[in-house]
Amino acid sequence: MRTPSVFWAEVVIPAIRARVAKVLYSQGYSQGEIADIMGVTQAMVSKYITRYSPPEILKPLEKEIENIALALVELIKRGEKKENLVKILERKYFELLRNEEFCKAYESYSGLPGNICGEILSFISERQSVIEELSKALSVLLSDEKFPELIPEIRSNFAYSLPNPKGIEDVAAVPGRITLVHGKPFAMPPQFGASRHTAKILVRISNPQVRAVLNIRYGEDVEEALKLSGLKIARLKEGSRSEEETEVKIAELFKEEIWDAVIDPGGFGVEPCVYIFGRDPWDVIRKLRLIEKHL
Repeated sequence: MRTPSVFWAEVVIPAIRARVAKVLYSQGYSQGEIADIMGVTQAMVSKYITRYSPPEILKPLEKEIENIALALVELIKRGEKKENLVKILERKYFELLRNEEFCKAYESYSGLPGNICGEILSFISERQSVIEELSKALSVLLSDEKFPELIPEIRSNFAYSLPNPKGIEDVAAVPGRITLVHGKPFAMPPQFGASRHTAKILVRISNPQVRAVLNIRYGEDVEEALKLSGLKIARLKEGSRSEEETEVKIAELFKEEIWDAVIDPGGFGVEPCVYIFGRDPWDVIRKLRLIEKHL
């Protein structure tokens, strides 16, 4: 029987494995090392690298598969235990059961109604998933050697919301923000309701495609890197305003378009800042990497 989990295992997982294998191989890992990490044969790794092409049915899920693969690559490079990689993959499966494109692809694959996906989720705790996902991404962020130079005077925060958040209690973030201790970034474990400013931005935007945000410093070098990164950038007008007014203005930008980053050039009493947005924390980190690449 073609269940959603069979679709995940037989169709989606090979596409993720192939992308992970290609990225690791391009970064100097041998096929043997990749095979050991992924728990497959070296011959299969060779096939993933040289001959595999994802089936057409996965075309609408390309970005999701790319995000999952790049998140796994980051964790593999940090030496994450295999059991934790498995947990992350399984969590992604349950998250995709909420994804309309995944459910449509499953429907095409199985010939069964796509709403089966949603019914499977009745026992999944969304809040725990959000905390765990943000915690993993935060750990990667804190180990990023380039990140300390991007922390603004007001400090950074990393926030991730439930789908369609109703208030700041539906947004997980870092209590007290991300700060520097002896030149290294430090953060407390994420909690729901721990942020007001970044959380309110996500609440006001309230778009399933914009559930995560990270703020970094602004500067001419950052703006130039943003332009070179190929990301979609919006810019607020310079001027004195309150935090609430800033939140409202940023949310207004998302009424017509989805932006990767928003530049707030600041004003009297307002520190310049850049907000990086994404579907999830890994999407934000991917965009941060693009910016860092051009700094």
